[in-house]
Amino acid sequence: MAQKAFFYDMTRCTGCKTCVFACKDKNDLDLGKKFRTVYEIAGGETTRDESGVINTTCISYYISIACAHCDNPACVTACPTGAMQKEKETGIVRNNPETCIGCGACVEACPYGAPIIDADLGIARKCDGCRDYIEAGMTPVCVAACPALALRFGDVEEMSALGERISVAPLPDAEVTGPNIYVKPCRDAQPAGSDAVAVINPLEIELGWYEPFKDLV
Repeated sequence: MAQKAFFYDMTRCTGCKTCVFACKDKNDLDLGKKFRTVYEIAGGETTRDESGVINTTCISYYISIACAHCDNPACVTACPTGAMQKEKETGIVRNNPETCIGCGACVEACPYGAPIIDADLGIARKCDGCRDYIEAGMTPVCVAACPALALRFGDVEEMSALGERISVAPLPDAEVTGPNIYVKPCRDAQPAGSDAVAVINPLEIELGWYEPFKDLV
């Protein structure tokens, strides 16, 4: 099997968060726990001149993100027990609950905020690409649930032909870890490193994992 990857069409995404709730439902994730998040991104300003004419440079877009199953996953490098591993057959990054000690090193290392610490279980958890679905020849639940058809999942060769590696603000530059998420950017999308935008739904994601973006909120 080849490296698996996501494709995300930013021009289709309406920010409805159906993907988030489908994932929470499948994985039985309680309040404050989620493997996928939709970030609401905005920037620019709106002004009115002396004649009453309104001018705007408003920027607005969404980013639906879960684990990027990176080529060089920072979580794997940081894990002190080797619990976090990149599967050779599919390239999916998965955590072994038998050897995970819940230290949070993966949480601190991941630039996408993918792993979470499940205090009830005492281990790290994250998106595994819906392993059971993949093995059954099905698509991940977030992809199947998206009403706008903004998400796809498949071999990296197929997904990369649809777009470019995700490198959109406020996410890091794709060169950092080589994320296997490919996107079709929307018109407003800003390049990684841009300070023109910020996350505007921090309260919604505060109970989950927005630590990587805390300085932008």
